[in-house]
Amino acid sequence: MAVKLITDSTSDIDRQTQAQLDITVIPLSIHFPDESFIDGQIELDYFYQKLKSSPVIPTSSQPPQGKIQAAFEQLVAKGHDIVAIFLSSKISGTYETALAAKKAVLRKYSGAKIAIFDSLNTAMAVGYPVIEAAKQAQAGKSFTEIYNIAQHLLANMRLYFIPATFEYMHKGGRIGGAAALMGSILDIKPVLYFADGVTSVAKKVRTMRRAIRHMLGLLEADAQAHGLRAVIVQHISNLSQAQTLTKIIRKKYGLRPPIVPVGPIVGLHSGPGVIAVVYCLAKDN
Repeated sequence: MAVKLITDSTSDIDRQTQAQLDITVIPLSIHFPDESFIDGQIELDYFYQKLKSSPVIPTSSQPPQGKIQAAFEQLVAKGHDIVAIFLSSKISGTYETALAAKKAVLRKYSGAKIAIFDSLNTAMAVGYPVIEAAKQAQAGKSFTEIYNIAQHLLANMRLYFIPATFEYMHKGGRIGGAAALMGSILDIKPVLYFADGVTSVAKKVRTMRRAIRHMLGLLEADAQAHGLRAVIVQHISNLSQAQTLTKIIRKKYGLRPPIVPVGPIVGLHSGPGVIAVVYCLAKDN
């Protein structure tokens, strides 16, 4: 039959693209003290306004094994192969749950082909490889070819972001390697990135302008060394800054970066005001 792509809702793939490329997106959940939501079924403006006014940081929960297993079985039963890419196993148990679901499915469908990747990343650093792999799957590429494409893209993704405040990362327990900043969080604007699946510090500066300048410098260094296959600008309630960043990138590199809002699961840990660049290197690092 065909190769089908599966991912989770932190990949920030919009519904239209999901439908066009037949991508299965398995949602995580968000829980406030007074209200719970399925990721992807809540308006972002409503969520972030509620996040700002909430006295506590909401929690998130991974999909139950049964939901992932059902998604696998539905495709396998139709004769499809599966390539699945999930957010970093260092910040969620979704990947491990998917491995358990795969084992259960293989007991029933021993000949099924299911490849599961731990992206060691999140947001569009997951979404972009899924989208590109799904395009190749629709073009008729084989399971092995799609596996290799996904592996190559994941190895060449970069995600840098600047939080407006450390409050959400600290309270949400997702501060990772950035914990060393806690003694001076009121005085800095850090440029953060994902290293081995967790948040780490690329640079500490005093203003947002300097932080953005440094983030663009990191992008430029990689562009010079490896070339750029694609760039995506992401944000949380910071569209104006995202548009400015997009114009800079378009003028310098001739690319047209899409602007993609960050979804609730990642957003509850990083907070409103975030600005980010996600990009894929053209040549192997």
